[in-house]
Amino acid sequence: MKKFSVLISAAVVSSTLALTALPAHANLPLMVDGQQMPSLAPMLEQITPAVVSISVKGTQEVEQQNIPDAFRFFFGNPRRGQQQPQERPFRGLGSGVIINSKEGYVVTNNHVIDNADEILVTLKDGRQVEAKKLGSDEASDIALLQIEADDLTAIKVADSDSLRVGDFTVAIGSPFGLGQTVTSGIVSALGRSGLNIENFEDFIQTDAAINSGNSGGALVNLRGELIGINTAILGPNGGNVGIGFAIPSNMMNNLVSQIIEFGEINRGVLGVSGRSVNGEIAKALELETNQGGFIEQVVPDSAADEAGIKAGDVITKVNGKMVKSFSELRGKIGSIGAGKKVKITVARDGREKTFNVKLKKAESANIEAAVLHPMLDGAELENGTKGIEITDVEQGSPAAAIGLQADDVIVGVNRKRIENIGELRNFLKDHKGVFALNIQRNNANLFLMIR
Repeated sequence: MKKFSVLISAAVVSSTLALTALPAHANLPLMVDGQQMPSLAPMLEQITPAVVSISVKGTQEVEQQNIPDAFRFFFGNPRRGQQQPQERPFRGLGSGVIINSKEGYVVTNNHVIDNADEILVTLKDGRQVEAKKLGSDEASDIALLQIEADDLTAIKVADSDSLRVGDFTVAIGSPFGLGQTVTSGIVSALGRSGLNIENFEDFIQTDAAINSGNSGGALVNLRGELIGINTAILGPNGGNVGIGFAIPSNMMNNLVSQIIEFGEINRGVLGVSGRSVNGEIAKALELETNQGGFIEQVVPDSAADEAGIKAGDVITKVNGKMVKSFSELRGKIGSIGAGKKVKITVARDGREKTFNVKLKKAESANIEAAVLHPMLDGAELENGTKGIEITDVEQGSPAAAIGLQADDVIVGVNRKRIENIGELRNFLKDHKGVFALNIQRNNANLFLMIR
């Protein structure tokens, strides 16, 4: 969560003595007119073991302000006129959701585990397990962890595109470190964007109480299916006022699938720029719609250009689902992987026209190889066109010790072709003992043995 404060309110309760005896029990009846009272308990008993608490600790660099000469004895001897970076320890709490019990995959928010050196997952039954980070995406605030434990419970993921405003919701997480807590509400709005919380926004808004520590927890429907990952709240003092936001499950699923397959977010790009349609723009341009994403420019040779989308079009739907703004359009496209096909519906000259668009690849982001194998620690990897490119190797690191160099390309393992980080991870997951990396260096091929 981004900003929080603890809000405590007190109420003075007065009572008067009654002349008649008070009833022995004030609980709600189990039956009313012969009908059993509805309860969320049976559903929650099945799915709450899939929601975990996450605690992290690590160090982060902070800028140290200029220190007067009189205090240099206590704070060292920084050079004048410069801010001195300092490493300070931090601890944090959040929540997570188990989405695959066999593989031990846990989804949470990137801001929960960002810069963490140690990640500890606490299961509902009290077991504590160390987690490793498989990948994350700061732009959408999603991270994927992996734990090793028996008898895990995974949650079923629902189709968040089928949600409607007014559908009931249940939020599960660990606010303020109190332990697992459940709150309920409804879907207040869909497709919320332009909040400047993340770069890619397509939030579910809910009035189910969400507070600090709920970040990364589950938003579920009444069937106990995951519809979103709780991420942020909007409130004047950082506390819950009934406006919470969750990343839709479909968006989460798209991003996590890319991390599992490629080891990074292989984000697709449409290749357009524009702005949100409003009443003023619609009137000035004589548009038939007051909502959608108005296309001001189409990048030459982009996915949109090749599909036939033109400047002046208004994108109204993605895969048949309405989009109300350019920000919402950006959020939906930004979670779909490169190479995927999407149906883009536009309003053009008073008519609707649908295009089949194959998204192109955005600029790739580096991923630390330490999540793959200890001997690769210190190298940065990037999925390339020919294999896994080594973009940088830290001097004195295990990766440097085995002979890896910047600009090397990993093209295979034990003579087996490897095309991306996801394939390398799958090999290392099931392999024990010695193996050989097949490296392409300049115009030569070589093998590096790893124990």
